[in-house]
Amino acid sequence: MRYVIINGSPRKKNTWSMVKQAKVSINNDDNEAEFDEIHLIKEKLPMCNGCFKCIMEGEENCPHYEIVNPIVDKIKKADGLIICSPVYAMNVTALLKNFFDHTAYFYHRPEFFDKKALVIVSTAGAGQKDVANYIDETLRHWGFNKIYKVTYACGGKDSINTKEINKTAQKFLKDLSSNKLHSPKFGDIIFYNVWRAMALTKDPIKADEKYWKNTGLINYEFAPDVKLGIFKKAFGKIMFFILKRVMK
Repeated sequence: MRYVIINGSPRKKNTWSMVKQAKVSINNDDNEAEFDEIHLIKEKLPMCNGCFKCIMEGEENCPHYEIVNPIVDKIKKADGLIICSPVYAMNVTALLKNFFDHTAYFYHRPEFFDKKALVIVSTAGAGQKDVANYIDETLRHWGFNKIYKVTYACGGKDSINTKEINKTAQKFLKDLSSNKLHSPKFGDIIFYNVWRAMALTKDPIKADEKYWKNTGLINYEFAPDVKLGIFKKAFGKIMFFILKRVMK
């Protein structure tokens, strides 16, 4: 299996030690893994200038597209994503936040419905669970099917929780190997249908309209490869009906 690792830390300390342990756990004798490491500090990605071109005109119009797109392309081609960040001022690092800002168009045009991720967060103090949840929420807006999280408060010491990392990494690996796609949360169905309905307004964002219609996703309550139960399918239909009426 192929994994892409996005390292949001400017250093290689506790957070990266956790990633290395996850790699050891994943790359066991029964599973030959290939890791592509992306260290955001080395990418020299300029700060997002809030031009909205990625959302309004299409991501290829981002002034930093030549840096952002190769990273996104690697995520698309990988079997699994590992993404990590230490806690900086109770949030992700500026490096990772800047990358998320550059990919804000995925909120409007989600597409990673068959992807799963492992989120790794460390802190010398507090905030690790909130930061992991923020990354989780971002990836779910991108369309990610399942996100596993491992966090650790190291207290400033050069140490990691090997047992917990191995346990979570193995769950991540087992799920990837199963090729199973999990049913989405109700909140994910709501947001999916928000953007789906927005593509049908009288004056839609052209890039959104093109994406939803060209992919055929406009015709589904959720990505067609992800099976919905009777209640969630009905929920999606009702939400889409209501949202279309509200946005009209």
